[in-house]
Amino acid sequence: MLRAWLPHRVIAVLVTGIVGCGGGSTDPRTNPDPGLPSGNGDGTCTVPVGAGAEDASDPDTIIGDGTPQSCTSDAFVEAVALGGVITFDCGPDPVVITLDRTAKVFNDQNPDIVIDGGGKVTLSGGGRVRILYQNTCDEAQVWTTPHCNDQDHPRLTVQNLTLVDGNAKSEADGGGAIFARGGRLKVVNSSFFNNVCDDVGPDVGGGAIRTFDQFEDRPVYVVNSTFGAEGIGNVCSNGGALSSIGVSYTVINSMLAHNEAIGNGANPAQPGTPGGGSGGAIYNDGNTFTLSVCGTVISNNTSNEGGGAIFFVSNDRTGTLIIEDSVLRNNPSDGFETAGYPGIFVLASGDPQVNNSVIE
Repeated sequence: MLRAWLPHRVIAVLVTGIVGCGGGSTDPRTNPDPGLPSGNGDGTCTVPVGAGAEDASDPDTIIGDGTPQSCTSDAFVEAVALGGVITFDCGPDPVVITLDRTAKVFNDQNPDIVIDGGGKVTLSGGGRVRILYQNTCDEAQVWTTPHCNDQDHPRLTVQNLTLVDGNAKSEADGGGAIFARGGRLKVVNSSFFNNVCDDVGPDVGGGAIRTFDQFEDRPVYVVNSTFGAEGIGNVCSNGGALSSIGVSYTVINSMLAHNEAIGNGANPAQPGTPGGGSGGAIYNDGNTFTLSVCGTVISNNTSNEGGGAIFFVSNDRTGTLIIEDSVLRNNPSDGFETAGYPGIFVLASGDPQVNNSVIE
């Protein structure tokens, strides 16, 4: 149930979610240290206006009544469906909320969705379900404009959260923790571990996050966030951590480590292969888009094909790859990479723009 404080929204739910406190859920799979800070603590890149955390001091919905048992899967799913600013009151200790179904954004509800875990909440897919889904072109989530592939809402912000064990293997396109098409997506001060999507295939990606069709081709901001650690990296056919088609990413002061692209046969799939295997940490494909990496460490990611760290292909050679104040180290590409750029395969408007960075 939710704390019934006016003017906050009140939702009546059954206590059916699988919830744990401190030691983890009753279905523990991935349980990283809740005290582990997200992001790259040594990153000093400036966060642009609008790319930081949103104000969650006056939430529309507070999930929980002060106990871990009150923070349920049902409560979270219903809160996301209504939109607005969502926070949690699950008691003083870290809590794991294991979802029994995917939380889906509805396009005709409050267009600004902020999910703030306060640094104490872990959302788990339990190894069975994707965690969050936003799609402006999915009729089931309600069409709100005649141009679903380029509309300004919903605007989803995930902040101060940990997302683990999301599974999109039974879903189209990928995005084990988050799938976001249309509107905007922003991730701040959050961590992603052991999220997965399909093992093979040339056009599936994003063990943690998969994006399409951001409003006006604006970038997805990923700020002060962590993707993977030893033994609990994110895994998919392509783009172990992040993947997109035609969408720009701006990754700031973050950490991407031990993620894997495990498909084989590349894209397009080579004869006799299922395809995939590129972009151990990041996979970007499309025409005009950018990837900007600043103040970020990308290490110990692997790919069976191209780009153990980054696979960046701008089909019409208009896209740009920018790496600043970052360290890319030990990201083996078992198939191919661009000469002089270990762990990177890039086809863009020119060579990667590399400033004050280590790539080895």
